[in-house]
Amino acid sequence: MADPALLPDGDSAVDAVTGAVEEGRLSASFVADIAEALARDDDEAVRAAIAPLHPADIAELFAQVRDWQRPRLARAIGEALDADVIAEMGDYVREDVLAGMSVGALAEVVTRLDTDDAVAVIEDLEDDSAREVLDALTPEDRADIEAALAYPEESAGRLMQRELVAVREDMNVGEVIDQVRATIDPATDFWEIFVIDAFRRPVGTMRLSWLLTTPPGIAVADVMQREQTLIPATMDQEEVALLFQKYALISAAVVDGERLVGVITVDDIVHIIQAEAGEDALKLSGAGDGDINEPVSETYRTRIRWLVANLGTAMVSSSVIAAFEPTIEKLVVLAALTPIVASIGGNAGTQTMTVAVRAIATNQLTETNTRRTIVREIRVALLNGVTIAILMGLGTALLFGNATLGGVIGAAALFNILVAGLAGVLVPVTLDRLGFDPAVSSSVFVTMTTDTMGFLLFLSIATAVGVSHLG
Repeated sequence: MADPALLPDGDSAVDAVTGAVEEGRLSASFVADIAEALARDDDEAVRAAIAPLHPADIAELFAQVRDWQRPRLARAIGEALDADVIAEMGDYVREDVLAGMSVGALAEVVTRLDTDDAVAVIEDLEDDSAREVLDALTPEDRADIEAALAYPEESAGRLMQRELVAVREDMNVGEVIDQVRATIDPATDFWEIFVIDAFRRPVGTMRLSWLLTTPPGIAVADVMQREQTLIPATMDQEEVALLFQKYALISAAVVDGERLVGVITVDDIVHIIQAEAGEDALKLSGAGDGDINEPVSETYRTRIRWLVANLGTAMVSSSVIAAFEPTIEKLVVLAALTPIVASIGGNAGTQTMTVAVRAIATNQLTETNTRRTIVREIRVALLNGVTIAILMGLGTALLFGNATLGGVIGAAALFNILVAGLAGVLVPVTLDRLGFDPAVSSSVFVTMTTDTMGFLLFLSIATAVGVSHLG
């Protein structure tokens, strides 16, 4: 990774890393020292400081410094900015770093990357720059990357590695070992050997443990496992992650039609699981990518869209309140109590919606158990509603000395929590059935429903009971 002459030895290397990294994070003092060294153009000090660091820590350093310092840091560390560091960077940080690199330097980095990481780098470049980098690659590397780019974004084809070990079914264990030694780059990591037929169709797998413990003369067909999980190249990466979770996979073959074209390993999937989980949570809040390195303009465009949508739903709720203005004028206390009913319903709806969206994302909520899930949430909402209705009713009655008012707000809270339970399930399920992402749109509709129904229920019941009984 770094120049060996600059790499500390023995205990000094351990001490250097310990001083730079605290509880798994780069220390603030270390980042400040790097920034100071960059300011005085002391590249040698920068290289010496980062020499003992893990590639993930160097990638974190790029995220910690200011965006305008990243190209300068890339030039300072030189060869230490290798493929492993690039692969660990977040999207926006990588864009800043790549923008300051020459086409030749980019091509050299891409050549050393696995196919999936190389594709991620090419995707970050402008079209003209991407074409220049591709043209600078060897025909073989360029063909692999262009083939991966032909698949849809966030698909298994973009995620897979083309570097894999595949052997024929008619070989024996000794021949497999000879082939691996003769043809596989020692830097290639693999956990399984894929067995293919004459048309490169996967017919089974062999674990490395089997290969090492089986006598050389045994036929591959006699020791391989024929059952395997095959992943279509066009499958969405979130569905791929679910398969890895469900079947506890270490690696899996990727097929285009019936032909083996690549492999996905669990280390790739760990990042996907983390990214997808965070993505759904951020979508529910309308916060966009949630990356603190995202440009302000992009964050603004993402967030303002949802704030405007929320403004529209708030206007709908306000119109309900305006319709009951005569009742509120006669009993002003209703204006103080109305938001409580809507807020309780909103919180209940958010709880149910969050569970439903997650269940849909993890394939727990399907057409088979949708009815059962709705019934379950109604039962939970009923129990919650009764409890909250009693507490709110008693509290209001004691605070205002009016049992009828307490009964009105308790009844409104009960019905609104029931509505919230239904909306929290039905809205995400309906959006999913219509082909929309429930994580993106559910919160707007659920909030509008609980707010509007909270106002409507409370003020309608109060109007029906009559101001004379409440005052």
